[in-house]
Amino acid sequence: MRDETKDDVLKRLSFIEGHLAGIRRMVEADKYCVDVLKQTYAVRRAIEKMEAIMLDGHLHTCVVDGIREGRDDAVLSELVELYGMAGK
Repeated sequence: MRDETKDDVLKRLSFIEGHLAGIRRMVEADKYCVDVLKQTYAVRRAIEKMEAIMLDGHLHTCVVDGIREGRDDAVLSELVELYGMAGK
């Protein structure tokens, strides 16, 4: 993973962790369900954005390197597996 990608992902993870802690406090304080759900949707979007950044980095680094090194089948198998997991 490129350093700038790693830094971005770590920053986003810190944000997500803080957001989750806030959601926990909302639930403990019996906040209105719709308000809590809005926050969970925001966390889900933040995770999806983080995943997109990681995937983009992976496609531009690890996948390219793997194909250059002749590991086409392994690289494609990993991508198919990720695609399958994302669709569930």
